[in-house]
Amino acid sequence: MSATKIGYLVPLDNNLREDNSLPKLPLSQGPNVIGRTNIPVSDKRLSRKHITLTASADGSASLVVDGTNPVVVKSGDQRKKLSSNEHVSIADGDIIELIPGHHFFKYVTLSRSQKRVSNDGATNGELSSKKMRQQDEQDNENGKNSEEALCNFHVSHDKLPSTFRLLRVQGLPAWANTSCVSIRDVIQGDIIVAILSNYMVDIDWLLPACPVLAKIPHVLVIHGESDGTLEHMKRNKPANWILHKPPLPISFGTHHSKAMLLIYPRGVRIIVHTANLIHVDWNNKSQGLWMQDFPLKDQNNLSEECGFENDLIDYLSTLKWPEFSANLPAHGNFKINPSFFKKFNFSSAAVRLIASVPGYHTGSSLKKWGHMKLRTVLQECTFEKGFKKSPLVYQFSSLGSLDEKWMAELSSSMSSGFSEDKTPLGIGEPLIVWPTVEDVRCSLEGYAAGNAIPSPQKNVDKDFLKKYWAKWKASHTGRSRAMPHIKTFARYNGQKLAWFLLTSANLSKAAWGALQKNNSQLMIRSYELGVLILPSAKRHGCGFSCTSNIVPSEIKSGSTETSQIQKTKLVTLTWHGSSDAGASSEVVYLPVPYELPPQRYSSEDVPWSWDKRYTKKDVYGQVWPRHVQLYAFQDS
Repeated sequence: MSATKIGYLVPLDNNLREDNSLPKLPLSQGPNVIGRTNIPVSDKRLSRKHITLTASADGSASLVVDGTNPVVVKSGDQRKKLSSNEHVSIADGDIIELIPGHHFFKYVTLSRSQKRVSNDGATNGELSSKKMRQQDEQDNENGKNSEEALCNFHVSHDKLPSTFRLLRVQGLPAWANTSCVSIRDVIQGDIIVAILSNYMVDIDWLLPACPVLAKIPHVLVIHGESDGTLEHMKRNKPANWILHKPPLPISFGTHHSKAMLLIYPRGVRIIVHTANLIHVDWNNKSQGLWMQDFPLKDQNNLSEECGFENDLIDYLSTLKWPEFSANLPAHGNFKINPSFFKKFNFSSAAVRLIASVPGYHTGSSLKKWGHMKLRTVLQECTFEKGFKKSPLVYQFSSLGSLDEKWMAELSSSMSSGFSEDKTPLGIGEPLIVWPTVEDVRCSLEGYAAGNAIPSPQKNVDKDFLKKYWAKWKASHTGRSRAMPHIKTFARYNGQKLAWFLLTSANLSKAAWGALQKNNSQLMIRSYELGVLILPSAKRHGCGFSCTSNIVPSEIKSGSTETSQIQKTKLVTLTWHGSSDAGASSEVVYLPVPYELPPQRYSSEDVPWSWDKRYTKKDVYGQVWPRHVQLYAFQDS
């Protein structure tokens, strides 16, 4: 009888990401000898029998050092160095350095059957075996959604702007963080100016989480904080940081946009994402991030503009931040204001910006913001015939006070666009992907996750919404238990996407705007920012990077006219068509974290409301409501 497989040692690179150039080492129940005999490296410091890892049926394991050189085991924040013949117990997620600082491997127990819940961050005792079986049945219910599809998501640098990435989540198996990013992955290099736009900012978490921020000469934080948190930020910020809260002329509005503008000596990095600048958002939740680097314009083409540039500068101009000066090496002193960004060449932008700003928008401004901006951009687009009357999906983390009239107004904008036969696509039927009470209770954070899904019962329990509810199911990205803070809106047909929007905007009139005065005025309360990914023809080959020395030839010449034009096809990670779509088109995979088409609620499913009492204990033995600390600063 063959031995029971318990898990794997997953090879990691020096950044502790999975290294696909080396094989995973399967581990069976009982002793497993690891060394130069089964690791294809020539490093003679590794003994042929370097360690023995003895795995138990429950996933626990012990490690003994057999070789002459020391081994390091990192468990959580603890890093233990072991000499020859010493041993230690290890658990799922622990990292082993076979030579200190070299040859990193992560111990990962099997992510299926009875061990799935353990791998996602809870212990086997925290959920009943019945609940585990139910989780498995749910995750395997839809056969076309490939298991562990995210592990095949690998994107070259020059193709990254055409898609987006998920943020890393602690406690998931290694495959579920494939090609995912952390804050240190995007804020890096010789940054001269950083503009950080967000709603919540925990300065006590942010600086240790991203130490490079302390070295940047100029940091502007555009935020939505107030009261005690803002006072704490003012007292504890570095001296060179500027804090700015944009004007909010209409009551109940917020500054909710989540973006970063990083200025380098040779270009600017634009990042649009969904995470607050707090620990739980960058570690425990399903989140998304889009990023692209842009070079300075050629001196002969300073007056050239494009849609992305105009949209960006129009949006930045509404924020009214205090102007300041910065020095760009080899270029001199500049005033950092919205017009400064006209110096960059955005002609290679792979997306369109969809922003909201507070105000009563009329005339030419009516179509510049909110859902009317989305409507206007989509009306300029032509899509495949298969998207005629195809469905819509709305996925977000906070639900406003809605009515059927406004839902029809929004779906009219979301359904805009034309088919290849020049006829309108027609109205699509939307579904709302929203976690159930049971999803929250059994999540990585337990009921605490519900604190970031802040919708009251009066908004959630409206009868007309019942026909829209659909489940958060994310087994193919390993995120069924990582509750969503990501916000996405899309039109789809099976696993094909007509378009996809990653945004800060929740489903609310405050975020998207509501038409007034016989549709001649759009009232918006809040600032929001998103990126619209379209399948339209676009130029490829612009692999410019602010943090590497590779300068594509078309950038050197100050033009992108010579780069190849291709039509892109947008698909989910579980699409099973041919990736070879021909020389004139290219398949772009988007890591949509949840299952499409979404599965509607059953009669037993109850949508999460954050102001109800829940007495059934969560995975940590807690009930709801309970106190949730979001900031390192206790009193904020």
